[in-house]
Amino acid sequence: MNLKEMLKLADELVFAKTGQHLDDLQEAVLRGTIQGETYQKIADESHCSEGHVRDVGSKLWQILSEMLGEDIHKGNYRATMERLEISIFSDNSHRDSVKIGSVNFCRENRHPSDMPPSKNNLKNPGTTGTETLHEDLSEMPDLRICYDRTDELKTLKKWVIQDNCRLITIEGISGIGKTTLATELIREIKDEFDYVVWRSLEKCPTFAQLEENLIDFFSERSKITLSKKRHQPLSLSKYLQKHRCLIVFDDIHNLFSSRKFAGEYKPENQDYATFFKQIEELSHQSCLLLLGWEQPRQVPQHNNEYHPIHSLKLRGLNYKTSLKIFKDRGVVSSEISQPLISLYQGNPLWLKILATLMQDLDISPRELFLENTILLPEDLKDNLRQQFKRLSKIEIEVISRLAQEENPVTLARLLEDNNISASEVLNALQSLTRRGLIEKNEKSYLLPPILRYYAISSMTLDGD
Repeated sequence: MNLKEMLKLADELVFAKTGQHLDDLQEAVLRGTIQGETYQKIADESHCSEGHVRDVGSKLWQILSEMLGEDIHKGNYRATMERLEISIFSDNSHRDSVKIGSVNFCRENRHPSDMPPSKNNLKNPGTTGTETLHEDLSEMPDLRICYDRTDELKTLKKWVIQDNCRLITIEGISGIGKTTLATELIREIKDEFDYVVWRSLEKCPTFAQLEENLIDFFSERSKITLSKKRHQPLSLSKYLQKHRCLIVFDDIHNLFSSRKFAGEYKPENQDYATFFKQIEELSHQSCLLLLGWEQPRQVPQHNNEYHPIHSLKLRGLNYKTSLKIFKDRGVVSSEISQPLISLYQGNPLWLKILATLMQDLDISPRELFLENTILLPEDLKDNLRQQFKRLSKIEIEVISRLAQEENPVTLARLLEDNNISASEVLNALQSLTRRGLIEKNEKSYLLPPILRYYAISSMTLDGD
């Protein structure tokens, strides 16, 4: 089926539903989709914004879905139209009409090269309210506000769509905005995929349980698409090869052991390590996105453009963006200084906790923060306590050593401690860096002020 025929069929469907033929931008969206172009490229060629193109595309997919009685989206549009053409014009059928979804197509005196579409050829079923079947985002948090992460989104979209990375991690300390960024990414790129799935690992299912769950989802969709054929579910890896899938695993740190170095699997979760290795090495067109306080050790800390695994280390928000957090909560943002934002590392969650404290006490930033004041509200302590409780004994000792110094500490000075071997110090520093708990400046290491204050004042360094 060629491009002209696909556009003709789509025009017929849209005309039957709306009484209007495709306009130039609608046709550009469909043409670009058929040719495998991204929304951004379609927008550039049409001289309009990507957001406007997405809106036009979304309305088109909704119309087509309602007319055909099945889910249509950017990722499956071409395949669906080809299947529709075969069903209508198959030489093996002698019926005068064929029903596809909720629409009756008449064969009489009709061929793809015939006259322009007529409303008489289609019976408009009206709105059917069909369920979206190509995505399962039931476990994705409903986070409506994503503070400016334009650069990070651009990077992730390039890795996923243009570079076809097979596995991507979003790393960073708790509260930095990993999940919020990922939800925004999914909203912007989900139409580029055949399947989109979000799974939380908070309850840490075994890999066998998760694999069965995913296969059930993929196979159910295939049963609907191929309802007249004998269906046999494929293996998970086969689905990732056969279709373009985007799978998100959130809270991945639950796969790893507490009191160990970062990224060490619990014994019962070793099958995840095997799966991630498959994702890296197997030839496929899908992408796995991992979110969590810790990431698998196999994930490289420095990206190589030729490597199928990439990692995005998420940093705090800049000063201007951080002010929006306080403004949204009715706090006088003009009293929020740059040093204050830096002190709390631009961490969105930490800043929200501070803003809430100011709201509850009806205290202005100027009253609350005197010179050299560090405040640790209970919610912030709880957040830090969860992360410190995961640390190994060696990591706690290294943090205790760093907490004694206000200035960066060289590796040589850390190695002077005879109570810890050089190998243990190096492993601890690597693990703490991966967790985002310490900062590295050339050959020196520093514990950020908030973490240093918590480490000194808290009674929970021993993990009670």
